[in-house]
Amino acid sequence: MRLFPILAVLTGALTATPSLAQDATGAPPSPDQAIAAGLAKDTLTIGGGGVYLPDYEGSKDYRFTAAPAAIGSYKGFNFQLIGNRFNLDLIPDSRHSNYDFQLGPVVVVNFDRETLSDIDDPRVRALGKLGTAFEVGGFVGFGKTGIITSPYDKLSVSVSYRHDLSNVSDSNVITPSINYLTPLSLKAAVAFFASADHVGTGYARTYFGVTPQQSLASGLPVYYPNSGWKSFTVGGLATYSLTGNLLHGFKAVAGGTYTTMMGDVGNSPLIRIAGSGNQWLGAVGLAYTF
Repeated sequence: MRLFPILAVLTGALTATPSLAQDATGAPPSPDQAIAAGLAKDTLTIGGGGVYLPDYEGSKDYRFTAAPAAIGSYKGFNFQLIGNRFNLDLIPDSRHSNYDFQLGPVVVVNFDRETLSDIDDPRVRALGKLGTAFEVGGFVGFGKTGIITSPYDKLSVSVSYRHDLSNVSDSNVITPSINYLTPLSLKAAVAFFASADHVGTGYARTYFGVTPQQSLASGLPVYYPNSGWKSFTVGGLATYSLTGNLLHGFKAVAGGTYTTMMGDVGNSPLIRIAGSGNQWLGAVGLAYTF
């Protein structure tokens, strides 16, 4: 499940905006200042939605599934549970700074090809199912508010590293990313983001390789990919409050991503013959902020 980039960018960027209740003249707060003031408080958002995504990473067949989300900030510490991924920022945000330093653990539960009934292509099903992989690691990042459109938009960059601890691939994934968010009003905000995945040889061969035995079973040619850049993703997201403003009550969230598969992974028979190097994902959901 690759829902994380769509939802995390917006919520992760919003939780670090500085607090300003009014401007220096004592005038009533503008919409973006009101957003900033509310985001300096402890908050919890829970929700879920429907996701349209490939049967497996690299598939040309798509399916619908559901994904949960829980995002919050407590005394400056931010956490996110989105779909199959959890991360916690151990550096508390300052309410008086436009800079956001990020460092903490990340855990991903990788379900790719774990359930064969979710895969339409009989050749890929014949390769056999993979176990559930528990990928654990960390991330480091930096963000700054007040970049382009207003004093309260935010640009952030980060890189994460995770390693499979369940002996499914016994390998690693490195993901650099860049995210930009801007509030449009008290009720609406948009975000744009880009990321790339670099995978180890074990990961590439587990999820995109074909052994001689698998070749006999599936009809796909034998293939042994090596480590390298697996994919590049770009996407966007919009959210709109249904009950007042983004800081409390119900909101609608919608977004999508486009991913291109690269290198040895992109040349895998699972993609080149059975699937597609162009991957799309869309998500629509509802959330409630306390």
